[in-house]
Amino acid sequence: MTSTQANGPFEVKLNPESLSDLAAGTDFGRMSISKSFHGDLVATSQGEMLSFRSSVQGSAGYVAMETVTGTLHGRTGSFVLQHSSTMTRGVPEQSITVVPDSATGELVGLVGRMVINIVEGQHSYQFDYTL
Repeated sequence: MTSTQANGPFEVKLNPESLSDLAAGTDFGRMSISKSFHGDLVATSQGEMLSFRSSVQGSAGYVAMETVTGTLHGRTGSFVLQHSSTMTRGVPEQSITVVPDSATGELVGLVGRMVINIVEGQHSYQFDYTL
């Protein structure tokens, strides 16, 4: 299998959601996610995020799951991304991977990792994958 890279910009909308009764009263935050991807990945996604922001400036973490549906380098289908990322005093560490065996359609067998970049408020992705 040859590794391929997909790149492009995306827009994201985060909407605050209420926490479960068990998590109410904690410092967690919950958001629904909606994205539109452009470039090599032409797709939309929907997901859920759970986050925590520390009292220390620039330290936080989040976990999320999102289903991406669209076309990746001309192949149509869907797949699920699992996020587990932290920021330690402003230094980010990302882990965004395709959930094994989550891909459908022409994307069945997809394996990959994504990196999100934010420059001057603009989001972009770098997606290294094999198929």
